[in-house]
Amino acid sequence: MAYMNQQKKQTIKPGVDKVLKKYGLKGSLSVDNHSTLVLTIKSGGIDFFEDVVKSNPDKTLYRKHMQVNEFWIHEHFTGKSMKALMEIKTAMNLGNHDRSDAQSDYFDVGWYININVGRWDKPYELVK
Repeated sequence: MAYMNQQKKQTIKPGVDKVLKKYGLKGSLSVDNHSTLVLTIKSGGIDFFEDVVKSNPDKTLYRKHMQVNEFWIHEHFTGKSMKALMEIKTAMNLGNHDRSDAQSDYFDVGWYININVGRWDKPYELVK
């Protein structure tokens, strides 16, 4: 059963902060429903929205906020944003396990992760 608490978050936070600093990003970690580790990227020098448009020209974006699908980062992002998100995902999953078997409807993960770029009430701030 997925479980995340403040103590686990504090052990993961230094690794996530290191990746954020490497890419010049600012963000915050939180725990949602004792099962999900949530990272909200608030500002930085990477234009995540531009990289999504490059990888999918038909996609219309409002350039305010988005939730990243961590299973499709390679397909939805390009360049520096893809590298940063992959490193963030790795850091957020430090010590996690996934012994799920979708075919038999059995799900066993240590915890879930969510990566948000901006929030609905406070958009991502692109800093040049």
